[in-house]
Amino acid sequence: MTTATETTETRKFEAEVAQVLHLVTHSLYSHKEIFLRELISNASDACDKLRFESIADPGLLAGDGDLHIDVSVDKDARTITIRDTGIGMSRDEVVANIGTIASSGTRRFLEAMSDGQKADARLIGQFGVGFYSAFVVADRVTVLTRRAGAAAADGVKWESDGRGEYLLETVELPERGTTVILHLKPDEDEFLADWKLRSLISKYSDHVAFPIRMHKSAAAPDGDEAAPAAPEWEAVNDASALWTRPKSEISDEEYQSFYKALGHDFNDAAAWTHNRVEGSQSFTTLLYLPEKPPFDLMMGGRDERKGLKLYIKRVFVMDAAEELLPNYLRFVRGVVDADDLPLNVSRELLQHNRQLDRIKGACVKRVLDLIEKLARDEPEKFAAFYKAFGNTLKEGIGEDPGNRERIAKLLRFASTRGTSTAGDAAAQTVSLDDYIGRMAVGQDTIWYITADSYAAANGSPQLEAFRAKDIEVLLMYDRIDEWMLGSLHEYEGKSLKNVAKGELPLDAADKARQEEAAKAAAPLVTRLKDLLGERVADVRVSARLTDSPSCLALSDYELAPHLARLLREAGQDVPDSKPTLEINPAHPLLQRVEAETDEVRALDLASLLLEEAEIAAGAPLADPAAFVQRVNRVLLG
Repeated sequence: MTTATETTETRKFEAEVAQVLHLVTHSLYSHKEIFLRELISNASDACDKLRFESIADPGLLAGDGDLHIDVSVDKDARTITIRDTGIGMSRDEVVANIGTIASSGTRRFLEAMSDGQKADARLIGQFGVGFYSAFVVADRVTVLTRRAGAAAADGVKWESDGRGEYLLETVELPERGTTVILHLKPDEDEFLADWKLRSLISKYSDHVAFPIRMHKSAAAPDGDEAAPAAPEWEAVNDASALWTRPKSEISDEEYQSFYKALGHDFNDAAAWTHNRVEGSQSFTTLLYLPEKPPFDLMMGGRDERKGLKLYIKRVFVMDAAEELLPNYLRFVRGVVDADDLPLNVSRELLQHNRQLDRIKGACVKRVLDLIEKLARDEPEKFAAFYKAFGNTLKEGIGEDPGNRERIAKLLRFASTRGTSTAGDAAAQTVSLDDYIGRMAVGQDTIWYITADSYAAANGSPQLEAFRAKDIEVLLMYDRIDEWMLGSLHEYEGKSLKNVAKGELPLDAADKARQEEAAKAAAPLVTRLKDLLGERVADVRVSARLTDSPSCLALSDYELAPHLARLLREAGQDVPDSKPTLEINPAHPLLQRVEAETDEVRALDLASLLLEEAEIAAGAPLADPAAFVQRVNRVLLG
């Protein structure tokens, strides 16, 4: 750092900021206009914060309660200026907010943008880097700011060309608030047109709750714009809180426009719900289901969550997704406006109480109602929504016991009765209600199998007896499924059971055949136990197999092999367990083991029966090289 005077200094950006600036400056954006939305959004936040802080400290307004945002253009200087009369920043806040990035998502943002793909402008704004989008169109940015309540002499000037350093200077500023001046790049003249900026404000920021003003323009005889001698300001946005208006007065286009500004999204919302609750506690909710998942849905799901803005009497208080929505609904975007809620002494955090619980309960109910309506009335749109958010929704089975049945009703799974193409998931998925509706008379179990892919689930040898009896089995192959099923033991009075776990319930005739087969194969079972020794917990004749020679059977509380493998790979401590090998004595390979007199070849065959079963179940081979050698020996005969 080199100090020029006591009040002026040149600083280097922190490493991550420099990386963001480099990527923003040199990446190709399909929507350069994103910069205006982000800077206006920052200005709106500053006005919101001042309005909120002034409730406790009216002196911050200093007699000037007019909160607005001004956008102006100087064609000769080739600048765009965005000014707000909001909270402003002190010198330390400028360094913290512009010179550094505290967002935990910034590294993920950098990794995504460094992935060799074109940068996606919709990511700007999701990681606290919205300000830097200014460098998409500007080769130099100047910020003038003074915090509300500070003296005029405590103004701050920040300036940078985005190449690694910034100038910081103390200056005299007569008014509070922040002014951002963009010095446009030579090829960005389109943004010097007054009509262009007005159209962008209308498109992205029409429902910002503060007036966005521009100079009135008059048309000259030749049609060119001509500024009046004494420019007047006029509001160019609606400047009303959309959620406070009656639903009957709001068009679908207005709802979608508000969603895009609120959610920093270029896509339409899939659906929304807008409700006003009156009574001892009154509040309004406007909640949206996105059409596509936000960038950080899975990566940032356990970090601080945003997406649901809380207002109290139209005064923005905080991003309150963590307080008002459970984690499994973290994809929801929207607004909650309460008439009153208690805040703690700092007036920044909600105090937990019954009022908050009631609002949270209402939000969850409205979202689940909305998803149910989508599933009932627009199945194609629901299918797209479920593809994007189904796995996130499954988390609710464990996280929200009170709504477990409602959530389970929304889940969809592949099935042995679905249609598929080779190696792909079933084209047709089924609900648990669909499954129950097709159950045979007397069936009281919903059967399923878990695996790490659709192909592994659909091709599992453990399904053979079920297919032979025409019993439908749900195919579950998402990583979260095994965890989810730890909390979903029954649905509509029907128990859920894994076809690979425990012993299958058999009718009298099947049980008699099974006992007869086990008795006949007793010598073979004994030989396999001797050959495999400590590698297995048990060997038994299978009731599951009709075509395959062997499979693994699990106890009711044993982890599926593919899940145990994933947990170990993630560094989790998973207890070791020996598999139970089930065999099909009628299969030629078992008959070959039974007839084999060479103990070495018999051991190879027995080992291959176990290892094939482990592979089919998704378990890792303890010694892949030995497996290959055994296969080669058996093939060579």
